[in-house]
Amino acid sequence: MRVQKTLSVFLSLALLFSLVLAPTSFTPLLPVQAASRAPVRGKHGMVASVSEIASQVGVDVLKRGGNAVDAAVAVGLALAVVWPSAGNLGGGGFMMIRLANGKAIAIDYREMAPAAAHRNVYLDKKGNYIPESSTFGHKAAGVPGTVAGLAYALEKYGTMKWAEVAEPARRLAADGFPVWHQLELSLKGAEKGLSRYPETKRIFLRDGRPYAEGETFRQPELAATLERMIKEGPREFYGGKTAQLIEASMKRAGGWITAEDLKHYKVVEREPLRTKYRGYDLITMPPPSSGGVAMIEMLNMLEKFNLKEMGPGSSRATHVLVEAMRRAFADRAQFLGDADFVKVPVAGLTSRAYADRLAATINLSHASSSTEIGHGNPAPYESSETTHFTVVDKDGNVVSNTYTINDSFGNKITVEGAGFLLNNEMDDFAAKPGTPNAYGLIQGEANAVESRKRPLSAMTPTVVLKDGKLWFAVGSPGGPTIINTVTQIMINIIDHGMDLQQAIDTPRVHHQWLPDQITYEPYGLVPDVIKTLQDMGHKLVDKPRKIGDAHGIMIEDQTGVRLGASDPRLNGQAVGY
Repeated sequence: MRVQKTLSVFLSLALLFSLVLAPTSFTPLLPVQAASRAPVRGKHGMVASVSEIASQVGVDVLKRGGNAVDAAVAVGLALAVVWPSAGNLGGGGFMMIRLANGKAIAIDYREMAPAAAHRNVYLDKKGNYIPESSTFGHKAAGVPGTVAGLAYALEKYGTMKWAEVAEPARRLAADGFPVWHQLELSLKGAEKGLSRYPETKRIFLRDGRPYAEGETFRQPELAATLERMIKEGPREFYGGKTAQLIEASMKRAGGWITAEDLKHYKVVEREPLRTKYRGYDLITMPPPSSGGVAMIEMLNMLEKFNLKEMGPGSSRATHVLVEAMRRAFADRAQFLGDADFVKVPVAGLTSRAYADRLAATINLSHASSSTEIGHGNPAPYESSETTHFTVVDKDGNVVSNTYTINDSFGNKITVEGAGFLLNNEMDDFAAKPGTPNAYGLIQGEANAVESRKRPLSAMTPTVVLKDGKLWFAVGSPGGPTIINTVTQIMINIIDHGMDLQQAIDTPRVHHQWLPDQITYEPYGLVPDVIKTLQDMGHKLVDKPRKIGDAHGIMIEDQTGVRLGASDPRLNGQAVGY
């Protein structure tokens, strides 16, 4: 007992001595970190996704000698079976590949507007938006790019045959798989929308008897579609029986997608955007994704502030972060669109000189007004439902892929006889420029509807390098919140020293210029911080909600072990070996 007292006195004196010597403020002896589970460890390879089943499919491909691209294609096809709210054959997305030799590739397989689409297609004779016209029904669907995009990546950068990577998905659809809790919630939560269309109600709601956790979910029509593509190749989707089924579905309901639209769909390989943040190299998506541009613009502004000293979740750090979001999203609304159709001032928006000017307008003690901020003036033009997965193989090749059918379960229409859902990606265009879309986003003429144009996206699959080598890769779904989710994960790791799982778990905030309000997560902001932000002039949403569903992989220093991290918000699971 005497020894314990002596030790206690000694520790108290030591703490007092440290406080006296501290020049300004007390520095904790141990870093404050977010409470979190440890990342999943794997010596050879890792897959992180929303579904443990899909992640295991990818790991199995890696174990058979496939590379990260082979595994990513297998995961993408598997998610089309086991996570139908966002995994898809009938949507599109973006794949960021960074090969072990240093080559980086951005594959754009975003949906395209049908040839029949035009600027005012969702407006009535008075120029007003027709309710639900771009969100429900066959006219809401863009020409799907997922199958073409996955096939392109596999053919150019993979090592396995299409049949090998597609077979696991076919088997899951044919034999079925056990419904897990999050899938049960997803299906029941969308019951009203899914019930609007008989074929969708029959397959996904079992004609009004929604699936429960543990039950086996089989999809024979989808299995048949996958089998056709295995036998005839992925172009069957765009020129075979599947294409005929899509066109027939469109004709029955007055939709626009034709056999010619499917035949003319093309994947575009683009040059990734690159930047540095506090000495680390970031590789991310260019337009028609707005994610990379907006994230770089925000990080360039935030680099002017000492976020580490402010501390994660503090009122000062949250204020500065929100002000950067406000300015980047104002510019997004004005300037971003499909760079194949409109001039996008990427160099100007991502320049440090421009960010310096924007950062100088941030008042550290008071919120800006979005109506007064408006868009900036960058340099001249140069001559949310979604899902994400990340794959790293034994050689250090990495794939960061985000793809979508837009809303949860897309436009809720299942192609009769084909078993897959169509997207409602046309709502990502500015149906009426200057008015909000389904996510409340204001968008400008640069993103107006146009024949065979790609709608603006927020998808932000990103790879980060340390000393020229892969450090981590991450991405997230969530509509416009994607950009801010990925940005905050960057800050949590680089500024606040969190590991990848902690960085993903930590509560997030979101601001998108208009509406002028901060969205935050349950228990994400303590009352003192909320009050301080309100005193500074910020408006906060009345009801907090979850933001994003990130999945990433980090390479551990010294050991090279792959550290997989999946978001707890939808109970995702990384799998390694």
